[in-house]
Amino acid sequence: MTTLGDLHVLDLSDGVAGAYCTKFFADYGADVIVIEPPGSGHPLRRYGPFAQGLPHPETGALWLYLGTNKRSVTLEIGSVAGRGLFRRLMEKAHVIVESFPPGHMESLGLDFRALRGIKRRIVLVSITPFGQTGPRAGWRATSLTSFASGGQMSLSGTPPWAPGSYPAEYQTGLHAFAAAATAAYNADTLEVPQHIDISAQECMASALGAYLPAWAYLKRDVSEGKGAGPDQEPKKVADTPAIGDLMESERLRVRGYFREVDHPVAGRLTYPGPPFRMSEVEWQAGRAPLLGEHDDEVFCGELGLSRQELSRLRAAGVV
Repeated sequence: MTTLGDLHVLDLSDGVAGAYCTKFFADYGADVIVIEPPGSGHPLRRYGPFAQGLPHPETGALWLYLGTNKRSVTLEIGSVAGRGLFRRLMEKAHVIVESFPPGHMESLGLDFRALRGIKRRIVLVSITPFGQTGPRAGWRATSLTSFASGGQMSLSGTPPWAPGSYPAEYQTGLHAFAAAATAAYNADTLEVPQHIDISAQECMASALGAYLPAWAYLKRDVSEGKGAGPDQEPKKVADTPAIGDLMESERLRVRGYFREVDHPVAGRLTYPGPPFRMSEVEWQAGRAPLLGEHDDEVFCGELGLSRQELSRLRAAGVV
């Protein structure tokens, strides 16, 4: 393995953080296969806004953005046959990303110990709100509670308020990608497998800057008066463009940040471009896959199933 293009990633996650993590891999050349539930598909497919304003599993803005350059297969890993196919898929994989509650992968016989027995140099990335251990392991969380639990909401003014979108999930996904890429390199060069435990709360807390160290070392809260709540007059800062202004930014245009991408259902749309640029690794502008678009390619072309076998699995709800 010499570049991200040599990596094979399986994405079992169901939220923004996992999808953002694997988006980095896919956009920089790795082969990422999203494993989606048959019929319903990835939950992000149901999040709007939607192209043309009509709800459709192929045109949700989150899915179109976070699914770029990935391949999609449908597979019910809760079934015996589905788990058998998943084990075959992971024989070529380097990284697996999942966001199930702690213990769920073990209940399927797919915990780190079992996966390591199939592929010794595997990297398993587990993304949860509060980690695999501790008093809140297994607790669910929303974007709002993840933003609050890591301390970031306390810095947003009085009364505290939370921004829109998914700041906790995006920060968590970025940390997950950095950890997974590092672990994949170590697994290849040092033959050391890794189980990476990603806690959204800890990712948010790690981004508190001077606030957390000041309290830890000096018992001093330096967050007083920081931020601006909804009833506070925001401070004017030079060059703070609105979202619409960013789309017209001369600096971003000259650097070619925004890219036009065609999609067979959503049509031609403008997408955000690379968050960073590497001299030897090219960022790719590609589209999100259709639900199960690569079933034949992966199950028949790569795993060697016949089309009759695939049809039987599809009729049984496995694919």
